[in-house]
Amino acid sequence: MNFETLEPPINIGDEISLKSFEMIHAEAIEYEGFARFDENEKALVERLIHTTTCFDQVIDNIFFTDNAMPKLKELLERKAKLIVDTNMIRSGLSKFYLDKYENEVICYVNEPEVFEMAKVNKTTRSYAAVQLAIEKFKDEPLVLACGNAPTYIYAAINALIKHKVNMDNVVLLLFPVGFVNVVESKVYGKKFMEHFNCEGVILEGRYGASTMVVASLHAAYRLIKDYDTEYGKYNGK
Repeated sequence: MNFETLEPPINIGDEISLKSFEMIHAEAIEYEGFARFDENEKALVERLIHTTTCFDQVIDNIFFTDNAMPKLKELLERKAKLIVDTNMIRSGLSKFYLDKYENEVICYVNEPEVFEMAKVNKTTRSYAAVQLAIEKFKDEPLVLACGNAPTYIYAAINALIKHKVNMDNVVLLLFPVGFVNVVESKVYGKKFMEHFNCEGVILEGRYGASTMVVASLHAAYRLIKDYDTEYGKYNGK
């Protein structure tokens, strides 16, 4: 039996990426829900689709507060600390962007102090880790990003309230995945955002992933442009 070896039809990285996003956009615009997003939100949605190949799950379940994308870009440019629930997020983030915008990634989940806190307080390490991080960095711009552990969301919200953190310095990216506490934690997150006027993005329902947090942050980094002094806001164009 003969076997014919083949080469990829497209074999240049930049061309593959460009073609992927062309295909994603062409398919996404066929979904009725896609039209409700503004241009910055569409950029994040398309990058999430690129990461997962899932159209319905992303388009139907993604929630943005009114100024989530401008706030996310603003805080990244203000050297926000990125407080994350997994080292997988840290590993996936572009060193180029982190260095350029001086965003330090904070993940205390494997710190000895966190092991002890979790044991004493009978919580998950994710819960203890974000408590510790917010207490330490409460006066700095914060991007709180969750891609795995829903207990992180409860701890983050409760710590923000406890320490009376200025919500103008905070944005939440809530993408935990799974079954236990997942849907409930996202509902809690949404209620918190609405009550305290805190900006953020949530993938509602069970679906999520640390890779989706990474994709969201990369989308925001790519959207950052010079400050538009005429309009007094980040134009994102």
